[in-house]
Amino acid sequence: MMTIKKNDCFIVEIEDMSEDGSGIGKQEGYAWFIKDTVIGDVVEAKAMKTKKSYGFARLMKVIRPSEKRIEPTCPVSRQCGGCQLQAMSYEEQLKFKERKVCQNLLRIGGFDEKELEFEPIIGMENPWRYRNKAQFPFGLDKEGGIVTGFYAGRTHTIIPQEDCLLGVEENQKILRIIKSYMREFRIQPYDEESHRGLVRHVLIRKGFRTGELMVCLVINGKDLPGVKSLTETLCSVEGMTSISFSINREKSNVIMGKEIVNLYGPGYITDYIGEIQYHISPLSFFQVNPVQTEKLYQIVSEYAGLAGKETVWDLYCGIGTISLFLAQKAKAVYGVEIVPEAIRDARENARLNGFYNVEFFVGKAEEVLPEQYEARKYFADVIVVDPPRKGCDQMCLDTIVKMGPKKVVYVSCDSATLARDLRYLCDRGFKLEKVRCCDMFAWSGHIESVTLLISDLK
Repeated sequence: MMTIKKNDCFIVEIEDMSEDGSGIGKQEGYAWFIKDTVIGDVVEAKAMKTKKSYGFARLMKVIRPSEKRIEPTCPVSRQCGGCQLQAMSYEEQLKFKERKVCQNLLRIGGFDEKELEFEPIIGMENPWRYRNKAQFPFGLDKEGGIVTGFYAGRTHTIIPQEDCLLGVEENQKILRIIKSYMREFRIQPYDEESHRGLVRHVLIRKGFRTGELMVCLVINGKDLPGVKSLTETLCSVEGMTSISFSINREKSNVIMGKEIVNLYGPGYITDYIGEIQYHISPLSFFQVNPVQTEKLYQIVSEYAGLAGKETVWDLYCGIGTISLFLAQKAKAVYGVEIVPEAIRDARENARLNGFYNVEFFVGKAEEVLPEQYEARKYFADVIVVDPPRKGCDQMCLDTIVKMGPKKVVYVSCDSATLARDLRYLCDRGFKLEKVRCCDMFAWSGHIESVTLLISDLK
């Protein structure tokens, strides 16, 4: 029987890690989840919440550090909710992430270890300053001063931090300009409880290849006082290309509003993945780690094995990033996405790059595919899927089975739903050929993977 109660302190050795990167230690057969710990640590922890067979505890002191432990580089890594693995060496992070994908395929997918051919995980040479996008909330500190930074884990308490080491160096300069402007014009940050105050967030984006910068303020109103002064000062930052504000007067946690008011520049920045050029607007979805995205897409292209004669369907295509990357080597590519604005961007990006072998459809993959398959006899040599965390819809999987492509390339950001979907497809005529992980989110618990399935129908 577990004798430790809430607020009790106890000593435990960390034996494993959870999906989100919390350490797991056991006391009297009872599992404790302890954030900021590493496998091999012996720690003193304080019980915070208890359930029937497990509980959550706070790290109080590391009594004997694991050989895998390092000193976090960021001074607010424990308070901030962004990086779960800053106490773990980068080499160990890669092993942990690859192991997580493998375990989910074994446990949830029911695959045999002999079936799993894992190619080496692709890590980063320099796992810092890799994010091309950041969204900073604004608020007031206890003294009434304007602060910006990131939310503490599972809260909306802002941890002041203007120079996140995952973001670009220009972020800090831009944030200081905005804070100075707000003080000068006596503009208050937004308060969630009262629904008062003007400035909610700022979105900052940078094109890594082009050096172009975008700033978009999210405001609880229809106008910005002193906007000319703000625009002029922001334009002094080298690379400033696009300045706008987004109107969001909703009482919700959604950051961006749907209406964008352009203040300076063309309303977008330009960047590249490989040799493909993309226009990126404030509302565009674009991978946040461009260095690793190129490597990820190269794996997708390699697994697709295109020789110039193939027809490819790209499901959940977003703004067409994978579609256009594959269009370089395919005969024809058809992209499907439910968000109309994303398809508009995808068509514009195809035009921008001079690709005429790509066609995009708005709608659900599970509806568009059978419709085009039946009406226009569109078939597929290769189907690429890059779904959200919840994975593929079952109707979509059934349509893939019906279309019978020679290959399915599955890009996943959640190995649990990946394992479920792979099991479904492998029970219906496909064979798991190989898997490769690509670390897009260093210092966090997230990992992307690419899996190749081949038709096993004789």
